[in-house]
Amino acid sequence: MRRLVIASIVFVSAAFFTMPFASAAVHPTVRIKELAHVEGVRSNQLTGLGLVVGLQGTGDRSQLALRMMRNMVTSFGISTDEKMIRSRNAAVVTVTAQLSPFVRQGQTVDVVVSAMGDAKSLEGGVLLQTPLQAADGKVYAVAQGPVTVGGFVAGGAAARVTKNVTTTGRIPGGAIVERDVSMDFVQSNWISLLLEEPDFTTAQRIANAINERYGGVARPADAGRVEVAVPPRYTANPTTFIAQVEQLEVTPDALGRVVVNERTGTVVMGGQVGISAVTVAHGNLTVRVVEAPEVVQPEPFGAGVTAVVPRTGVAVTEGAGQLVSLPASSTVDELVKAMNAIGATPRDIITILQAIDQAGALHGELVVM
Repeated sequence: MRRLVIASIVFVSAAFFTMPFASAAVHPTVRIKELAHVEGVRSNQLTGLGLVVGLQGTGDRSQLALRMMRNMVTSFGISTDEKMIRSRNAAVVTVTAQLSPFVRQGQTVDVVVSAMGDAKSLEGGVLLQTPLQAADGKVYAVAQGPVTVGGFVAGGAAARVTKNVTTTGRIPGGAIVERDVSMDFVQSNWISLLLEEPDFTTAQRIANAINERYGGVARPADAGRVEVAVPPRYTANPTTFIAQVEQLEVTPDALGRVVVNERTGTVVMGGQVGISAVTVAHGNLTVRVVEAPEVVQPEPFGAGVTAVVPRTGVAVTEGAGQLVSLPASSTVDELVKAMNAIGATPRDIITILQAIDQAGALHGELVVM
């Protein structure tokens, strides 16, 4: 009897670990422009429903596409019926765009085109003229142009290859703005700075930096808003004052936070996270299961049959436990260094951090993704 041994192959994946070290410059000095924006200066979302034509048989088969094609033909004074339209060269799409602040009539914005029905691909298609509306129902832009798709679909009867998403595309500069949006960012000679990350300390530091430069014109209203009075010499041109305020530098403050991703084994932590006096006991238990089935074949021209005999090997290994003690006022950086010294993996560190947080010794916010 001949025996063929099928060996199993074990792949080991390495986890990724990222950690900024604690230092005096945990939060560097940055411009107010990166920390806050002026209230009233915002983008507006635009949406429309359009038709992409010129597809190579990859369009919709829905009744909605047929009706839109019939309406388009009718708008040119040609009477037709849906039964006369038998084509998969068109697709119904949603068209979206972001109308940036201070964009004026006649300027262009990028648009994103996404298939609504069962279209297979928008590659090679052209978007017909589509009005884009805002939440108030008014048309602010009109989109049209060839669709750029960042992928492709190729194949035949037995195989098919798809790269990226072919039912979503972009039209750079594909929408022309037809209506301006007014931005009222100065109210009674007052402007408001809205913090990207609300924090009382940061709001106070922003107000202090502005007051040091222009006098007592700024006051923090709450953790996410700083009110600033426009000085009299800038009343005629508040844009200059806002531009100067944006260039002022402050040192932001933030809550200590540890973010862990259990799926990838990633840990990202801020240097301000502290740990109280704690002792961590870490053990190592490994269970290894190896399948090595044997294929047993009869001799040539024999009367026997081929059979597969299962062979399973199970090995359990428990390493010696490790004990780590950390004094009070320790940082997460020191904890991680101690864990790395005893051979803990990033996934082990995630479990240990969760246990320390449950014990009340982690002084910071633990975010599990």
